[in-house]
Amino acid sequence: MPEPATHQLFIAGRWVDGVSGQTFDSVNPADTRDVVGRFQAGGAADVAMAVAAAGEASKGWRATPAPKRGEVLYRFAALMAEHKERLARAMTREMGKVLAEARGDVQEGIDIAFLMAGEGRRLFGDTVPSELPDKWAMSVRQPLGIAGIVTPWNFPIAIPCWKMMPALVSGNTVVFKPASDAPHVATLLVELMEEAGFPAGTVNLVTGSGGEAGDAIVDNPDVAVISFTGSSATGRSIAERAGRRLKRLSLELGGKNAVVVMRDADLDLAVDGILWSAFGTTGQRCTACSRVIADRPIADELVRRLAERAERLRIGSGLDESVEVGPLVNAPAATKVESYVAIGRGEGELVCGGERETAGELAHGHFYQPTIFTGVGPMARIAQEEIFGPVLSVIPADGYAEAMAAANGTRYGLSASIFTQSVNTAFRAMRDFEAGLVYVNAGTTGAETHLPFGGWKDTGNGHREAGHVALDTFTEWKAVYVDFSGRLQRAQIDNQPS
Repeated sequence: MPEPATHQLFIAGRWVDGVSGQTFDSVNPADTRDVVGRFQAGGAADVAMAVAAAGEASKGWRATPAPKRGEVLYRFAALMAEHKERLARAMTREMGKVLAEARGDVQEGIDIAFLMAGEGRRLFGDTVPSELPDKWAMSVRQPLGIAGIVTPWNFPIAIPCWKMMPALVSGNTVVFKPASDAPHVATLLVELMEEAGFPAGTVNLVTGSGGEAGDAIVDNPDVAVISFTGSSATGRSIAERAGRRLKRLSLELGGKNAVVVMRDADLDLAVDGILWSAFGTTGQRCTACSRVIADRPIADELVRRLAERAERLRIGSGLDESVEVGPLVNAPAATKVESYVAIGRGEGELVCGGERETAGELAHGHFYQPTIFTGVGPMARIAQEEIFGPVLSVIPADGYAEAMAAANGTRYGLSASIFTQSVNTAFRAMRDFEAGLVYVNAGTTGAETHLPFGGWKDTGNGHREAGHVALDTFTEWKAVYVDFSGRLQRAQIDNQPS
């Protein structure tokens, strides 16, 4: 393998080495002999410089008219579209998802950039009638200041764009720390942002560990808002530290998503939806289907069809267009899946999978077979805890009420779906699911960028990404009253009967 390139941080419009001089490698999870690149191990000193640069740039960026900010986002979206294939291939090499999914990941970034570029000409507030004569009342959005953006590796373009685009179009500046398993994709993204014309200091990139660079962003008093996607445990830690400073905080955390299959469902369609949701991205999505709750009369037939199809899924490097399931992201992820499969052997019946793939070239990567357990109880550990891998539990249920109780019986509430041909059942499920995303006759994945994304319960802290509501995370509301009566008017006093 050739000597990997060494990449730099991006601070104040310049590519620079980290203060410590330390670096880390990003490797291809499909072949760990392939080093994608060498990256700066940024720390508190680098974050401090990035925050200072963002603070200096904030004055000019927030004063730039929002439509003009939107024009920069349009240029960035167009550049991503132009470089879509290059970005997708870099993504697959660095974090493993198959090329079709990587292209979809880039497309999400393009879509949200175009959507938020349009918000530059809207950024809606409200105008309402005043209760007093000759008085104007309205509300407007204003930026918070510096946004700390901390993102995961599993959607290394879509999620950073979900966060940075609304932050930037509304007038904030950004300090961006990507996951240590996907720094190269983040670097390519920021290179395009620089080319698009974001002013120096508006976007700053600091690569490094969560414990060093991530914590420094959260703890910096000049960072006004934090947007984080990752594990629930890390989210709680961030919430505690951010709460001490009363920082605005958006958390997008775990999921334990269920597909309910009723006895009247189209089983062929259900199987297609479940397989895509459970084993797409090798199960490494917060929206992945990790539980199937099957109406008992069709449970055995559903499991038979799922296992038959799962065993035929082709495993390998996602750069091969014929591959359907890529690697897990790293060795700890593979070890975690192995440990949960061992637990599952005592909690249900193993139907297929359950082993690492180590034949031939697969021995150099982190590959695991698509795995299905059946006969799992709704409170079993593999039915309650987030595994983040290609492991699916099938839980039998007697009828709609029992199925819905099982679907809602976790501490998470991100995504849920139901397969049924009854319109009445579908509408009951739309009402009854305790989840931020609900699908009817589709799997648990497939969110679109113009609708809110986020979950209930331990999945987050109530904020939403994507859609126009994403602006709420990064803006503060200001109510404005203009009295042109020429005299003092006292609301709630002068407008009442004498």
